[in-house]
Amino acid sequence: MSASSHGVSLPGDPPGGRRAAAIWGIGVAVYFVAVIFRTSLGVAGLDAADRFDVNASALSTFSILQLLVYAGMQIPVGLMVDRLGTKKVLTLGVVLFTAGQLGFALSPSYGMALASRALLGCGDAMTFISVLRLGARWFPVRKGPLVAQVAALFGMAGNLVSTLLIARMLHGLGWTATFAGSSAAGLVVLVLLVLFLKDHPEGHEPPPVHHRGTAFVRRQIAASWREPGTRLGMWVHFTTQFPAMVFLLLWGMPFLVEAQHLTRETAGALLTLVVASNMVVGLVYGQIIARHHAARAPLALGTIGASALLWAATIAYPGDEAPMWLLITLCAVLGACGPASMIGFDFARPANPPERQGTASGIVNMGGFVASMTTLFAVGVLLDATGDNYRIAFTSVFVLQALGVTQILRLRSRTARRERERLVASRVEAVHVPA
Repeated sequence: MSASSHGVSLPGDPPGGRRAAAIWGIGVAVYFVAVIFRTSLGVAGLDAADRFDVNASALSTFSILQLLVYAGMQIPVGLMVDRLGTKKVLTLGVVLFTAGQLGFALSPSYGMALASRALLGCGDAMTFISVLRLGARWFPVRKGPLVAQVAALFGMAGNLVSTLLIARMLHGLGWTATFAGSSAAGLVVLVLLVLFLKDHPEGHEPPPVHHRGTAFVRRQIAASWREPGTRLGMWVHFTTQFPAMVFLLLWGMPFLVEAQHLTRETAGALLTLVVASNMVVGLVYGQIIARHHAARAPLALGTIGASALLWAATIAYPGDEAPMWLLITLCAVLGACGPASMIGFDFARPANPPERQGTASGIVNMGGFVASMTTLFAVGVLLDATGDNYRIAFTSVFVLQALGVTQILRLRSRTARRERERLVASRVEAVHVPA
């Protein structure tokens, strides 16, 4: 753990304060809109299947392609943020994901709709790492866990807008008006971003980057990957995020409506519960980790175990339908997956110096989206192969959870040892800083 986690202010720490919150809030607003666009397909999955006349595998391709682009962009985006700064990367991201959302609204064919979701995924990929970097530049290091959890909380608020507002607009206004109208939010945050966002406070400029070219890029990635904290963070993100992501992004609504025979309104309420639980748990996890760094691994593993248990109980429940109390409990527990995935960044952050924070965050963030993409594909294929048997299709969740837990347990002690070494070094540095 870092010295800052024990209340020691590190040399050169940003001051934080109201101005920091305002600047960082603009970045969070961009991420908020990106999540609305990302998750809007989750409430429109059945409508998309009818509009483009596709089966379950083809429908899952929308989300898989979007996540494939997102995951593939994480390391390049991390390098871009380290090299170009937050404002330039966020600006490009807003332009791309707004164009993707508008293109999705106007797409007359399945192929064009796929291309639009890929464009959206590319822009979306540039948001969260940029917001993490922005928070690191404007707030003291000791506030890192809480700042990251609050950013994720606003992302889930964007998911809440999808499950409530977008779903109602879709059924009231229709496909084109809903998706085209929502794209206007991208223009609003673009104006705020261009006019007011600054990469860092005065007097806290990062050191200039002198090394360029592919050799520097390889060294940057290799140095980040060599840190066990980076790899542990990636596997924590991989294992915790995807159960809720798969449920919210695509398969939750069809599962609740087609397999559990709920109305769309009731299914939408359960999806909303996942989001609401995420927001509450995120604040709790952020406070706990900011005060007790040793709680990171137990919280992550506990969340994985609880989600696996509830998922198994739901799909193995005897009878055609699981009782409502079990579905409610499942959704409440799935809400903890997002906050638990943020713990991955709390392992990578102290393991890497400031000039590698974007690259390390990209490696971590790639984990959960690779797992989500893999599971989305597996569920779609298994549904088509088994005649829409959700019980069999959702067993794919346990395979990835088992893989991730194995890697977390393997890297946990090595990461703890490296953090203890850094804690001693940072305390020595804090004591010997010249007056």
